[in-house]
Amino acid sequence: MVRSLPKIDSATLIAFGCTVLLLLLGAAAKPGFLSLDYLVQQLQVAAFLGTIATGEMIVILMGQIDLSIPWTIAMGGMMATGASGILGPTLGVPLAIPFGIACGAAVGVLNGLGVAYLRAPSMIFTLGMNAVAQGLMVYHTGGFAPQDRATALMVVLASGQAIHGVPNPLLIWIVLGAATTYMLTQTRIGREIYAIGNKERAVFLSGVDSRRVMLIAFALCGACAAAGGVLLAGWANRSYQAMGDPYLLPAIAAIVLGGTNVLGGRGTYLGTVAGVVLITLLQSILSVLQPQDYFAHLGVKLPADVFRQVVFGLVIIVMMMLYGREKAVR
Repeated sequence: MVRSLPKIDSATLIAFGCTVLLLLLGAAAKPGFLSLDYLVQQLQVAAFLGTIATGEMIVILMGQIDLSIPWTIAMGGMMATGASGILGPTLGVPLAIPFGIACGAAVGVLNGLGVAYLRAPSMIFTLGMNAVAQGLMVYHTGGFAPQDRATALMVVLASGQAIHGVPNPLLIWIVLGAATTYMLTQTRIGREIYAIGNKERAVFLSGVDSRRVMLIAFALCGACAAAGGVLLAGWANRSYQAMGDPYLLPAIAAIVLGGTNVLGGRGTYLGTVAGVVLITLLQSILSVLQPQDYFAHLGVKLPADVFRQVVFGLVIIVMMMLYGREKAVR
């Protein structure tokens, strides 16, 4: 039976409601916060996070997690910008973007092999792969200083507007989101992903090769992270080490805020969209209001980026307790 289109659940509605509250708070704190140009800019920023969160959501739906996201993002961006030095100027420029995404997918395949076939805990294995990717990228940049400038196509994809008023990253996110929603709701592998998140053993005993599904899911996660790295490199017009570090916690926070159960088996892509928009606006509000200054008066001094990480971490802990307890009761 084909899965029906996702319904708007309470978590998604709450996320959209919080988004409206943040918009009102931002409008009160900063004139012009609700201007069309500013909102479009926020959607463009959200598209980078949304692209990365797409793959992570697929993995989390299976009850797994991918912690190699930060350096997979960096690998995607750095391999794409360095393609001309690796593949040569003739092949490097036209194949830069596919090459960067393929490198990320390769990291995902290794993650999938370790988690699905070697039965290693996803948290430990992917964290190890993140360190491996970091080492490879440090060697890549320190050994022979490859080209770090984005190609013209990367810049256009990240900064241009194929449709007037609509940033290209937002268009890419819309297409990616539509494809992901179709896969999760209308295809066999989508149903298998949800089923594995609910009870992998039962899925395996029913004749489904759950290991193959996990391998595909992790490969998609790596490809999405690398695609986000390619877009970020085009946005900054260069790639650099640790460019993916700020995106792991926000991506996970956006997913759980949107109602995806961190223990697997439940969640909609619409909820992830709501979570991504909410996290993006929350980052903007934190930059505008500077609440860490208030805590500094109380003797708690935290840099702005550290304060944001604390907020995201608390969000994940609270949502984990809510959804984890709910599934345990059922």
